[in-house]
Amino acid sequence: MAFRFLHVSTDEVFGSLSANDTPFSETTPYAPNSLYSATKAASDHLVRAYRHTYGLPVVTTNCSNNYGPYQFPEKLIPLVIGNALSGKPLPVYGDGQNIRDWLYVGDHCAAIHEVLARGRPGKTYNVGGWNEKTNLDVVHAVCDLLDRLKAKASGSYRDQISFVADKPGHDHCYAIDARKLECELGWKPAETF
Repeated sequence: MAFRFLHVSTDEVFGSLSANDTPFSETTPYAPNSLYSATKAASDHLVRAYRHTYGLPVVTTNCSNNYGPYQFPEKLIPLVIGNALSGKPLPVYGDGQNIRDWLYVGDHCAAIHEVLARGRPGKTYNVGGWNEKTNLDVVHAVCDLLDRLKAKASGSYRDQISFVADKPGHDHCYAIDARKLECELGWKPAETF
């Protein structure tokens, strides 16, 4: 395989979707709303400029929320599991209705492999799981699973849910259209949420 520079970005660079918007595509205009997403958008522009100026053979991916083993403990799913089993509150931002597309980390790795091996330099590929869920739905699913696997003496882990103030700049909805990756490179996620 010839040298390629793979730049892994995020769906957050596209901003937030409204209820009737179509999922983000590779041509969705950038509209970052948080400091994190603004820095990711800046890095996307930096590698694009290197491609244009110096011919760097860059391929970029924009992925949705990952989940899976070894995830940093502050992220939603490991945080809920750890807090639930420790008897601590399960913090949910705002009303919990923020929607994210959930992508299993193994599927993300497989997509990165395909893009690195066969993606066209200068192109961007969206990587999504086709698993849009509200944050509250995710927390409920984790609680229900824990209720089955490690039941509490009384009640449900759902009883520990605590709604907290939303984060500044927190986008309402992300959804990824990953059809380009499937059509051009034959990749699609193997796992459902």
